[in-house]
This record gives sequence, C-alpha cells and structure tokens, in this order.
Amino acid sequence: MKKSLSLPLLLITLILASLACTVFVGGPDYSDRAPIAVSTEAAESLKEEIKRAFEAGATTGEVTINITETQITSVLAQRLQSDQNLQQDEKPLITDPQVYLRDGQMQIFGKTQQGMFAANIGIIVSVGIDENGKPKIEIVSADFGPLPAPEGLNTAISAMIEEAYTGSVGPVATGLRIQTISIADGVMSITGRIR
Repeated sequence: MKKSLSLPLLLITLILASLACTVFVGGPDYSDRAPIAVSTEAAESLKEEIKRAFEAGATTGEVTINITETQITSVLAQRLQSDQNLQQDEKPLITDPQVYLRDGQMQIFGKTQQGMFAANIGIIVSVGIDENGKPKIEIVSADFGPLPAPEGLNTAISAMIEEAYTGSVGPVATGLRIQTISIADGVMSITGRIR
C-alpha cells in the first residue's frame, strides 16, 4: 500500500517543485564573448566624454563622441532598472544586458523571462542617421530563443534604445547635426557639427 502511494506523491512533489522554479529554455549563446561590467562610473564617464567633446568642438564647430561597450551597457542597464512603466516586483523586458559594438552593429544580449520560462535573447540593431541629422535606430533581428517575441517588441526596444541615447547624449547634443556614426571594435564613434 505504501509503494502505491509513494509514486504519485513523488510525481506531485516534482511537478509542484518545477512550477516554483524558473526553467531555462535556451536562446542565443553569447558565452564566448567577454562579459561587460556594468557600473555607475562608466555611465557617468559617458556624460563626461560628451561634455569634453562639446567643449573641444566649441572652437571648431565639429564634435566627435566615442562611446565604449562598457559605457553604453551601463547606461542601458540603468535605463532598464529605472523604467517607470514597470509595476512593483515586475522585471524589465531585458535583464543583465550586454551591448557589443561590432561589425557596424549594436548587438544587445541579455536574459528575459515570461512566466516560469527564462531565455537568453539577442537583438541586433543598426544605427544610422535620418534626414534631420538625428540617430535612426532600427532592429535588424530579435532572437528570443523558443519564447515568442512580445507584441510591440520592435517599437518598445527602439524606444528604449532611443531613450537611453537621448537620456545620455540628447541634453548636450540638441544643437548637434550628426554627420557620421561608425561602429567597430567595441566603439561607436559619432561625429557631427554644432548648429
């Protein structure tokens, strides 16, 4: 009699334990890349870089801003953590962001969770210039592994990246007309002219 009850009891216990846990379901593997440390200092150093670039450009009219992977990852991580749209105890769409600036693209990796399922995600973003000399941010691809991409993903991520850019560069750069944006070897270089 004890044997016949122990198997169903064991199965029920395993099912309940698995429901309480998060199940990792895969997604793009970016473990071969060096992790990028997130820090307040790196986010602040971006503000200092922008200030320095505008001070140097005050005499020539030309501004060059160099943004590193550590700086942009730190700014994005801060932006995600301070998202005003999140409810209490709600996680942001992307956690543990890692932003790599390679091959002319911004490559964003991180983690996401939908219910009890967690996955790695990868978002490839191209950054260009629109006709007004402002940054033009477009999602090239988004890989959420086996999880369905949330509705309105492109709009939400584009807005989030644009807001992170505007929050760090925008206040100083309102009078800047961007001429070039290049991304290579861990650095995004932005050049422009002061209007």
